[in-house]
Amino acid sequence: MRVGVLTGGGDCPGLNAVIRAVVRTGAAEHGFEFIGFRDGWRGPLDGDTMVLDVNTVRGILPRGGTILGSSRTNPAAESNTADGTTGIDRVMENLDSLGVDALIAIGGEDTLGVASKLHEAGGHIVGVPKTIDNDLGATDFTFGFDTAVNIAMEAIDRLHTTAESHHRALIVEVMGRNAGWIALHAGMAGGANVILIPEKPFDMDQVCDYVEHRFRTRYAPIVVVAEGAHPKVSAEPTADGGEEVDAFGHVRLGNRGIGQQLADEIERRTGKEARCAVLGHIQRGGTPTAFDRVLATRFGVHAIRAVADGDFGSMVALHGTEIVRVPLAAATAELKLVPPERYAEAEVFFG
Repeated sequence: MRVGVLTGGGDCPGLNAVIRAVVRTGAAEHGFEFIGFRDGWRGPLDGDTMVLDVNTVRGILPRGGTILGSSRTNPAAESNTADGTTGIDRVMENLDSLGVDALIAIGGEDTLGVASKLHEAGGHIVGVPKTIDNDLGATDFTFGFDTAVNIAMEAIDRLHTTAESHHRALIVEVMGRNAGWIALHAGMAGGANVILIPEKPFDMDQVCDYVEHRFRTRYAPIVVVAEGAHPKVSAEPTADGGEEVDAFGHVRLGNRGIGQQLADEIERRTGKEARCAVLGHIQRGGTPTAFDRVLATRFGVHAIRAVADGDFGSMVALHGTEIVRVPLAAATAELKLVPPERYAEAEVFFG
């Protein structure tokens, strides 16, 4: 059997560990041959491949990013008006011409959404969940999330000391467009004074009250905010105002994000100096934590075993401590958001 592998969407620590586990397990247990598709769905859409074998994956376990490259290419948005073929048709044709018997798609909601469409069209697809935001509902955790939280926590630890030295408020903006899991975990672990998440629009007056209360101690306030958080009077970002969007219709959030807006408003309202630190892609880069290496490896092992079993249209997922298989459609059915009771636990420590 010849198995294709691709990684789509944003990169995150642990992708290479999945690729390595897929190839080494498939070669050792079943003698499978592998082919790598470059840059997410662009690879099978354009027939762009690379050699993927045991030698290729040696030494990549601790490496961040993905040796296959990634992109936000969306085959479902591609069409040829001349002959009526779609991007999904082109992918299917290329997989057939390359002799690919099955495809493992490693990605988040968008990548797996395309995988689901490909399966509906008759493709032999197995999915591996990947989102640094940890917001896929079908799995308890996704790899990359633990690394991002630890990077953000270390940054918060360092920012505490400089905030106290200069008696200023520091706002730390972390990833999280629709779900605030990184902000919640990093903020709690780092001892933030306020944590703001997309799931609960915030009251600016209340935020400033927390900041001023903190200044009345000998410590300085740290506000951790997810990039998708917004005040009660504001709607979440949409593409209605002419903003640039990607191939999946997501607004590209600008350089002057919610973190800087908060810093400006806190300074204006409280008279205290405020600065913003946007961690951005720093959270995506570098070597994965032990937790993410192990989870990614287990996902890879179980994904290739699903291929061997012919269990196409499935995705591997973590339920408790066990790796299980769920329908691909379940991966994109709903986002896993921070529940009110989890946020309430963090609110105890605000101010």
